[in-house]
Amino acid sequence: MITFVGLGNPGQEYAGHRHNIGFMAVDRIAERASASPFRSRFQGLVAEARIGGVRALLLKPQTFMNKSGHSAREAMNFYKLSADQMIVLYDELDLDPGKLRVRKGGGAAGHNGIRSLVQHCGADFWRVRIGIGHPGRPERVTGHVLGNFSKQDGAWLDPLLTAIADNSDLLCKGDNSNFMNRVATTMQNNSNQIL
Repeated sequence: MITFVGLGNPGQEYAGHRHNIGFMAVDRIAERASASPFRSRFQGLVAEARIGGVRALLLKPQTFMNKSGHSAREAMNFYKLSADQMIVLYDELDLDPGKLRVRKGGGAAGHNGIRSLVQHCGADFWRVRIGIGHPGRPERVTGHVLGNFSKQDGAWLDPLLTAIADNSDLLCKGDNSNFMNRVATTMQNNSNQIL
């Protein structure tokens, strides 16, 4: 079993924030995989699907970002999962919009959701870092992260979320290089169409 954990903040007022791109990605995976409806469990919203022949749990913690680890730990305990069976999708300031990177382990790099996950689940989970870009000045970071995506962002955001979902079977199989390549190719083709 694989668990996809999308990070974000619960509530309609946060739904469009850049900080909630992890929730958006998990929602798109659920949609494309015809997952069961989300229901409340493990201090989060949970759905199940089969992705590439693998049983997948889709989790959106509802504890607010800085306590995401509580929800993920409950799910891990219930299903007796190890950290390397968890794939966490979240926003990354230090990647350009529309870019992503996959890696296992590491520190929190200032991300409160990741810090909570490391504290409660260990550091050996897989991370899908989804670029939201940096606003350029440190004092503008909070407003940028906790601000809504713009209409112009839709040109890359929607294709990116679909590419993540359509290639999530590769993440389930641990084929992270192919996953990153396919998403990058989709985004390149998309940018060529826009031009």
